[in-house]
Amino acid sequence: MSQNVVGLFLVLIAVANAVKVPVTIYYESLCPDSAKFITEQVYPAVKGELRDYVDITWVPYGKSHFTTQGADVLFECHHGQNECYGNKVHACAIEHIQANSYQTEFTRESLTLDFINCMMKVGKNFDDNVYPGGRCARDNHISAWENIQQCANSTEGSHLLKKQGEATDQFQNPLTSVPTVVFKQRFDAKENDMAMSNFLSVACKYIPQPQPKVCMALNSAVATTVTPILGLLAYALVQFF
Repeated sequence: MSQNVVGLFLVLIAVANAVKVPVTIYYESLCPDSAKFITEQVYPAVKGELRDYVDITWVPYGKSHFTTQGADVLFECHHGQNECYGNKVHACAIEHIQANSYQTEFTRESLTLDFINCMMKVGKNFDDNVYPGGRCARDNHISAWENIQQCANSTEGSHLLKKQGEATDQFQNPLTSVPTVVFKQRFDAKENDMAMSNFLSVACKYIPQPQPKVCMALNSAVATTVTPILGLLAYALVQFF
């Protein structure tokens, strides 16, 4: 492949990535509300037609707290120490999951999405009391589980989770609600609340033209609903005046 072709290819990738809507999700590994939001709202939308239109930054920390003692980092988590470990697993997965050149159907982002969705779906219900990380990795074509596990059980996992905590505190300290979702680095409380039950509709507001079919269908449905209402209001105003 010539250098010109390679250069053009890189430019096309850059352009494609530039139009993606940045979405940041602050969540906790054992939070029921986080699990519901990710598995029922985010995953179906991003795994479906929005897969090429949003770029998710995962921040698995929530309402945790950390203190440092020398080289050690100690955590207190919203749902106990099991959640601290789960948050470390998520932080390590975000760091270590990579796509393989022989699995072109998967990207680093899609593999991370699949792994996080699986982990959140399982929640506290571990089959045979076995932590689900290995199973979620195997079921979702992720070969890095050993690296993720080693990371979570070492100082690397603690330092990665500390970074997630610093990112959370920089955004909002203390975090008001878990989960919290931010579109295009600007937090809007009303959009956050709306996204909890309709992530797709809020995400579509930020996707530029040409939009995916699912967004065009939403826009059409809104227009169909709003037009008769506007007509009724106009008629009422005419009658009133």
